[in-house]
Formats: sequence, C-alpha cells, structure tokens
Amino acid sequence: MNNKDKAIGVFDSGLGGISVLKDLVQSMPNERFIYFGDSANAPYGIKTKEEITQRCVEIIDFFLEKGVKAIVIACNTATSAAANILREKYLHIPIIGMEPALKVAAEGQNKNTIVVMATPLTLKEDKFNNLMSKYDDNNTVIKMPCPELVNIVENDLLDDKEVVHNQLKYYYKDLNMDKIDSVVLGCTHFVFYREYMESLLNESINIVDGNLGTTNHLKEILREGNELRDNDEEGSVEIYNSSNDERFIKLSQKLLNR
Repeated sequence: MNNKDKAIGVFDSGLGGISVLKDLVQSMPNERFIYFGDSANAPYGIKTKEEITQRCVEIIDFFLEKGVKAIVIACNTATSAAANILREKYLHIPIIGMEPALKVAAEGQNKNTIVVMATPLTLKEDKFNNLMSKYDDNNTVIKMPCPELVNIVENDLLDDKEVVHNQLKYYYKDLNMDKIDSVVLGCTHFVFYREYMESLLNESINIVDGNLGTTNHLKEILREGNELRDNDEEGSVEIYNSSNDERFIKLSQKLLNR
C-alpha cells in the first residue's frame, strides 16, 4: 500500500483520546484513522511505568499489523511513561505524544497561578516535573491529580451534571477562584469537561489543552513527508477496544459525535 493511503493509529488508556481523534478528523478529514481504546486496562494513571510501556508496545504492534504511517499516543500518562522508550524501539515510524499544555499557559506570563489537572502518574513523572521547572520560577503551578474524572468518562456519566459538578467542586474546594489565571487540562479525558469548567470557573480564567498542538504537529510531519492524502480522498475512522464489552465501542462513537 502507498504510504499516503495508510491509516493513522491513535490510542489511549481508554476513551479520552477520542477528544484528540475528533480534532484530528476535523483537521485532516481525508485521512484514515484507527483508534484503539485500552479500556480493559484503564486507568493508566495508577499503573507502573513498566505496565504502561508493555501495553503501549502491544497496541503499537497491533497498529503495525494493520499498517499505519504514524501513531499518536493520545494519552498524557502513556506519553510520560513510555514515549521515549517507544521512539527508540520503533525508529521507522513517527510517534507523536502528548504533554500537559503548561508551556501554552505559562510562556510569556509572570506571577500567574496555573492549575494543572492530570492523572497522578503524569504529575509525578520526571517528564512533567522537568517541564514545570521551566516555568515555576515566574509563576505558581498547582498540581491537581484528578483520577475520578477519568472514571466518569469511562462509565458514560458525562451527561450526569450532578455527578460532574460535585466532583469538580470537590477538586476546587480549597482554591480561591479569584487567584487562578489558567487551568491546563492535562489529560485527554478532561477535554470533555471544558463546558463544565467554563461554567464553574471565572470567565477570566484561561482553559488550555494540548490537542491542537498535537494535531498540528502530526499534520506538519505528514506534510513534510508528502504523506497527507489528497483532498478528494474520503476519510474514515475504525474504532477498536481491548474490552469485550460492546458498550465501549458505542460510547467511543458517542463521544466522537458529541
């Protein structure tokens, strides 16, 4: 198969990466995408680096069997734990990862207070702490581990306003809203909470995520390699999940069309 016509593999610990897939499809509607959600092994945020890396290897091998031209790790936790190892192992294929968009929130700012919402493992890893060290001299960066927000998405509770509001209020109960300048959605699951966050936070608070940066980065790599499909080609999305429960496929499609 011509490399142009190969699909792009996108994966996540579960369904959060659908938020990235949605942006990718909107930006590159002529491309073929294969999405793999690892819901049988979610959440990654409480696993060891070794466990996460092993799962990533198995998923990438699945993509390679399908024939892909690039892979997006649509998961901040998996990127933190395994991206460097995966790039060394799979030298022949571009692997694009995610990281909390702290740079977007902090660059050029001074004395700002920035809340980073992410999984416990992402916030603990050296990758994030090295990123944070570049910006916490001039700004106050508050780490906010939010594991329960992953479970709400995976259990199809996003439309239960009471559950979502109560959980978000719990996370923010000790913070003064008037002193927050930016909130970084440092997990792809959390992008689905943007409207809820906008209703909870002050209008002046900037809410940022890394999806656009990841999308643009992939598109530029494919453009440089002359691997973007032609504009008259019809795009497609295939969705797979490690769980045998069919509801995860249905929920993936629901989130994609949300």
